[in-house]
Amino acid sequence: MIQTLVILEHDGHCVKRASLSAVALARQLGGSYALGVLGSGVAEIADSVRSFGASVVLVADHPALAEPRADCYAAVIAETARQRGASTVVGTSSTFTKDILPRVAALLDAPMLSDVMAVEIKDGVPCYQRPLSAGSLCATVKLQGDVRVLTARGTAFHPPSPNGAPSPVEPIAFDAASLPNGTQFVSRERSTSTRPDLTEARVVVSGGRPLKDKETFERLIGGLADALGGAVGATRAAVDAGMAPNACQVGQTGTVVAPELYIAVGVSGAIQHLAGIQDSRVIVAINRDPDAPIFQMANYGLVGDLHALVPRLIEAVRA
Repeated sequence: MIQTLVILEHDGHCVKRASLSAVALARQLGGSYALGVLGSGVAEIADSVRSFGASVVLVADHPALAEPRADCYAAVIAETARQRGASTVVGTSSTFTKDILPRVAALLDAPMLSDVMAVEIKDGVPCYQRPLSAGSLCATVKLQGDVRVLTARGTAFHPPSPNGAPSPVEPIAFDAASLPNGTQFVSRERSTSTRPDLTEARVVVSGGRPLKDKETFERLIGGLADALGGAVGATRAAVDAGMAPNACQVGQTGTVVAPELYIAVGVSGAIQHLAGIQDSRVIVAINRDPDAPIFQMANYGLVGDLHALVPRLIEAVRA
């Protein structure tokens, strides 16, 4: 029997470091927890997480799980939670968990809470804090029932380091023939990049609408990010205009980031964008409008034409 089942996300080769934030949340909840790894040919991935203090690493390894089809993954996770008596199922907030864990909650007939930022025990009952209104408010929530499903905001829980004794690895028993077959995997398109992932980068450089076109965006934002060894981000307006791919979108409706250095170039500072960067350690803003909302959150601000300032900044960094 375990108290918490933590679902880890991987890319087929290794566990995504951001998904380990859910382990930190499981530790705060107290009690024993298990790590769940699903996929096909994931033995090495499961072995790599044995030292994170879990009572057991549970592995569902089958060709039917080669692709993360939400209906199949949800069925396996829900059945595993029942078999192991888990009262909480946890994952880190991502497109992966947004697709799968609501289905798990439905199958378990359990309440679900997303973007948990903190946990407080009151009278023996856990209370969860989560953002509201694009991060301008914080709600404290109690959940009814014996079982619950949570996602942790990755920027609120620091991923732990592997420092425990190796956990045993056990297979998850499930009937592959009985898995849902209402959806079929067709294809996958991957964007290849030598730049670090947005959720793991120490430096993120983001651009907004004033970059005007894709070529200028890559030359200035990509150039500065490369000079600093960082990742490229973008506002929703820049993504909608085709200047950057959707995977680069930063904000409430994109990726929430918390790098050591966040540089916002031509970003006015809409509340949806600010909600996705507020946990950054240092924020630098470059904008020609001295009254842009981004300057209210920025630690350092530079007022001027980005088309003149950013090339000089790139040259200075490279020098």
